[in-house]
Amino acid sequence: MEVSRQLNVPLSSVYRIVTFYKAFTLSPRGRNLIRVCMGTSCQVRGSQMILERIANLLGISPGETTPDLQFTLETVNCLGCCAMGPVIMINDDYYGNLMPASVARLLEKFGVKAVPSAVPAEVGARVRG
Repeated sequence: MEVSRQLNVPLSSVYRIVTFYKAFTLSPRGRNLIRVCMGTSCQVRGSQMILERIANLLGISPGETTPDLQFTLETVNCLGCCAMGPVIMINDDYYGNLMPASVARLLEKFGVKAVPSAVPAEVGARVRG
């Protein structure tokens, strides 16, 4: 409402823009934004399992934010790192070649307490950041 008033445009116009662009949101986002690539290359390499593991560890579904406002989980169509799939982006950093077992260790770096995986695995390589 404040944006509508400040710009002197109808609230319906503001709502139309906010709901069209993914960069805008009507609900609070977490301090850490996790984006899981769901592009074809990442999907054939297991991004759905990565997404399910992250959602399970955080206790939220894609599009939701943890109650403590620490994490928001989103899916994206492509992160442009197809050769390193499956890829996730946490804030401004990319992590590729992930396995479901390595996700918990990666999220521990961001303060997520997780039950250790039965299969030891290396945390995905940091690509850029």
